[in-house]
Formats: sequence, C-alpha cells, structure tokens
Amino acid sequence: MIDLTKLKAPGWQRVVGELTSPAPDDRTFLAKLTAVVGQVSGARQAVLYGVENPSGAEAELDPRALLIWTPTGGIEPPGQEIDNGHDVLNATRAAASSGQTRVYGLEPTDGIYEDQNQGYVVAACVPQQGAASNAPTQVISLVLENRSKQALQTTLALIEVLLGYSYGHALAQALRRTQSSTASLDLATRLIGSINQAPGFKGAAIQLANDLSRQLSLDRVAIGWIKGVGQTSGVIRVVAISDTEQLDRRMDMVRAIEGAMDECLDQEQAVMHPAPDEREDVMLSQAITHEHRKLASSDASLRVASVPLRDGDDVIGVITVERAGDESPLDPRIIEWVQASMDLVTPVLKVRRSDDRMLATRAWRSTLKAGSWAVGPKHTVWKLVGILVLALLLVVTFVQLPYKVDAPFELQAKTSRVISAPFAGVIERLGEGIAKGARVKEGDLLIQMRTTEVGLALEQAIAQQTQAQARADAAMEAGDTFERTQAKAEIEGLVARIEQLNYNLERAEIRAPIDGVVVDGELERRIGSTIELGEPMMVVAQLDKLEFVGRVDDRDISYVEQGMAGALARKSRPGERIPISVDRVVPLGRPEDGSNVFEIRGSIDFDAMDPELAQEFRASLRPGMEGTAKLDTGEKSIAWILSRRIRDTLRMWMWF
Repeated sequence: MIDLTKLKAPGWQRVVGELTSPAPDDRTFLAKLTAVVGQVSGARQAVLYGVENPSGAEAELDPRALLIWTPTGGIEPPGQEIDNGHDVLNATRAAASSGQTRVYGLEPTDGIYEDQNQGYVVAACVPQQGAASNAPTQVISLVLENRSKQALQTTLALIEVLLGYSYGHALAQALRRTQSSTASLDLATRLIGSINQAPGFKGAAIQLANDLSRQLSLDRVAIGWIKGVGQTSGVIRVVAISDTEQLDRRMDMVRAIEGAMDECLDQEQAVMHPAPDEREDVMLSQAITHEHRKLASSDASLRVASVPLRDGDDVIGVITVERAGDESPLDPRIIEWVQASMDLVTPVLKVRRSDDRMLATRAWRSTLKAGSWAVGPKHTVWKLVGILVLALLLVVTFVQLPYKVDAPFELQAKTSRVISAPFAGVIERLGEGIAKGARVKEGDLLIQMRTTEVGLALEQAIAQQTQAQARADAAMEAGDTFERTQAKAEIEGLVARIEQLNYNLERAEIRAPIDGVVVDGELERRIGSTIELGEPMMVVAQLDKLEFVGRVDDRDISYVEQGMAGALARKSRPGERIPISVDRVVPLGRPEDGSNVFEIRGSIDFDAMDPELAQEFRASLRPGMEGTAKLDTGEKSIAWILSRRIRDTLRMWMWF
C-alpha cells in the first residue's frame, strides 16, 4: 500500500502546475518533464534521449542524448559525462525497443556485499499520442540512489504518473495548432480575396501589405521577392511597403529592410528581434538578428520580425513586419500566425507574379520547374546544361550523317554549235523567224550573206586567169621559158582564189547544223553591216540534253569521284532538288575568287524522277541557270563533319 497523502502538498501542486502550463513546443515541454521527473524521483542524474527508429529489423538502436539534468546544474546540453553511461545506454535501448519502462540494478564495485546494489537505472519511454510511426522515440533515463524495493515501486509509480502529463501537452499542442490553423486560414482567406482583386503583381503585393498591416495592427509591412525565383540563392528586392506607392531603393530605410530580409533568407526560417526566450520558441531564440537589430535601432520599443515566403521547399520571398510600443508587442504566437497565413497566400502571389511575365520568361520558368523535377531543385540550370552537353557530345560522336560537298554550278547544253562568219562580208538578211530563242531544224536557213562582192571578185579572178593563160601560151610559142613560168605561177594563184570564191558563194547561205534553239545571237540590228571572218554570230543548242558544270574547292576535291551521286538546287527554285551524277572530274585546277577550284561535269538523272516531274524539269531547265550542287561522299560522324576544316587547317599550320 502506497501512501499518497503528500499528493496535496504545495510541492506537488507546484509540480502539477509546471507540467500543465502551456509549452511553446515539444522540446521545451520535454526539458521541463525531464527536470520534474528527476526532482520527484530524487535521481542523481536524468538524461533525455532521442532514439531514431531503425530502417531494418536487425539494425541496432542508437540513442542520442538531447539534454542532461542534475540536481545542482539543472538542464544542460549533452556535453558532460553521463554517470554509468554504458548501463544507462543499454537500459535506454531496452526501453526503446520494448516500449516499456525498464529498471536495472547497478552492480557493487567492492565485491563484498554482492546482494547490495549501488543504485538503479530506470529508463522510461515518453508516451507519444498521435505521433507518426517513424517518429523518434524519447526516453528519460534516471540514475537513482540505492533504495528499498517498496520505495523503488513508489518511485516508478510517480514516474509513470508524471509521464502521463505528456498526453495533456499533446492535446494542448493539437488544440493550439487547430486554433492557429483556423485563425490563419481565416486571415489567409481574407488576404487572398483582397489580392485577387488587385491589378498585376505589384498591385497585389501592395494590397497584401496594406491588408496585413490593418488586420494585425502592424506599423509597417514590407514584402520582398527574390530576383530570379527558382534558384537556390538570389538577390531579394523590396516590391511593396504598406501605405507606400513609390519605392526608392536608394533610401536607407529600404536598404535596411532588404538587409533584414537577406538575413531571414540566409537562415530560411523566421527571425525576430528582440529574440524571445528559449522557453517560448527555441528556433526564434537561436536565430541571428544582426540586421534586424540595425533596422530596429531607431526606436527602443520597435519589434521587427521576418518570415520566409515558401513555395513548397523553396523560399521565394520574405515578409518583414514591424510594431512599436510595449502595450501589444510582437510575440512568437503572432509570428507563427503570419507564417501559417503566408504559406497559404504565397502560391497565389506566385501565380500573380508569373502572370506578369512575358510568355518567353514563363516558358523558361516552366522548363526549369520540369527540369527540377527530373534533376533536383539545386543547381537545376547547370545540371540541365550538363545533361544537354553530354547528350550533344554523344550525338555528335556516334550519330552519322551524309557528308555533302558543296559545288556552285552552271547549267550548259551538252550539244551546241557556234555559228561563225564563213568569210568577211556583209549580212544580207536572216532566215524567216530566226531570232534569239527561236527553235530551228537541221538545214534551216539562219543567215544569208551578201554575194555581190564575192561574185565580182570571182569574175575578175576568172578574167585574170584567162589573161595569164594567154601570156603563158604566147611565151611557150616564143620559147620564153621565164615568162611562161611566171604566167603558170600566176594561173595557179588565180585558180586557188577562184576556188575560195566559189567556196564562199556556197557558204553564203548559213544553215542550222543541228536541231535546237538559238540561245545566243542578236543580228537583227547588224543586217547590212560588215562582219569579219570567224566572228561568232549565233549559238544553236539542244536544250533537251543539259549538263551541270560545277566548281569544287581544292579542300574538297579529294572526296569527289566519277559516278558520285548528288542533287542540285537552282537559285530560281531553291526548294526543288534535282538528282545528278558526276560524269568526269577535270584534273586541272584554276584560280577563282582567291581560291583554287576544280571543274566537274555531270548529267541530270531524269530517270530517277517521277515521269511527270521529269517532264516538268525538262521544260523548265535552261542553259546558264546557276545554283548549288551537293555531292554525297558517304556518312561521317557529326563531330568529324564539324571539325574537319579546323583539323585540316591546324595540321597545315602545325605540319603534322
């Protein structure tokens, strides 16, 4: 039977009051619970352990000391040595694995009284109502002095009773979170409805700052946005201040606010100055507040706090609030309220910011977002660039494409005849319908030369021949050998001239040597004028048989061979491709436009085309057309194609 009359003692009431008083977080409550359990049990030392749940069934538990309580030093961080540390650690593991309180006796050190313990180690699990299955287990391990078994049972009962107060703390925390969530949801609803009515992102930010200032009775609210959202780090800029239409970033006040926002951004947590006590909020009490202290230096009663604006795991902005006066100062409860509300408002504000961007910027952000899902949120751009570069290197190294040699070309007729003047004379007339572009048949009259002068010269030559023959006959009768020889020589010359004049008379009618088209020669204006012997007058060509004459650069001629296939494109119709084949390569280079080129000749492969398309090309192709021909030299890797000219140039420079 346990005497519980002391439960109503003032000391016990103090213990109950301390455990039932509100605690800002679990760590503060566990610190108080550890101290109370250590005091009530009369322990030499009380250690709060956190035990992570193992990932495997046979993984060994690894307790981690969170804090240590001693009767003389109170709560201290786990820096000092733990009494009977090995036994305490084993008891902690046993309690964490079984979920029940474990008691172990400490063995005597002198070996004289084996039945007398040196004390006890008690390890008790802190109940965790509503905790997740993978949440760490908290264990309070006590080192007790030696006592009777009845006193030990009483101590264990008191420990179990005290640990039960953790249920009350859990319920109080759940109630506080529910109340805070309800208030935050109500505030966020009003703020979202207000900013949705504002035009543009800037208007929405100003509306949010003004409404939040009025709703929470704040002196000033500033909203900062990271320049280049989506990056792990960026420059934050103030975009809105309550009751302020125009911002000038050169103002000291704006710079001070941005400095405070940077401080919050660097820590990625709420920051408050003056910092609250650790018992109120551990995180706020440990935050760095150097820039916030500078911002609040103008007023001793001014309280400043900054809260990160989160979109998932990313911080995309910061909101800084200020309130002066000691009657209703900022406290952690208000900061928590603002943080919960902003977690709901920030996605809406982000959408408004995205709507203000240009389409290209929004597309870039969407690409980064998709890329962050694939490669992670850190250094997304560099990772994507690295992947693209790697993929590009693989493609250019292993993917092969046809390597084509370029050759500027000109179309020429395979069969053509140049009509030249047969003798020096006068053009009398042209054949009927003969003009540039006229189609002619073989034997058609092209040009009629005047024969009057030739006829007169012929008659004169015949008369001179008759006279010379008479002198020759007379000299032979007179026996004058010398005179006869001269007359014979003159006769021979006249005979040759007469033959030449007769030949010219025969060629006075110039007729078409082949069927074709007159492609050159405009003689309408030269009728009646004199023309010299051998002077070109007209060109007749067969247009149904054309060939291309290309010019290949000296650097590419080694890849061109007879029989090689390719295609050409005319300047007049660059979208059409006409198949060709190389018939011959002229082995002599010639300079052209500062480089050495080789001439190639080839034919158009009409048989490889559709008959109707081939007929259309036959009708549209003309001699003199120019364009570019591409010759297929085989498949090469993209890297080889891109680097060939560079490699050849370097080899020539370095001679290797």
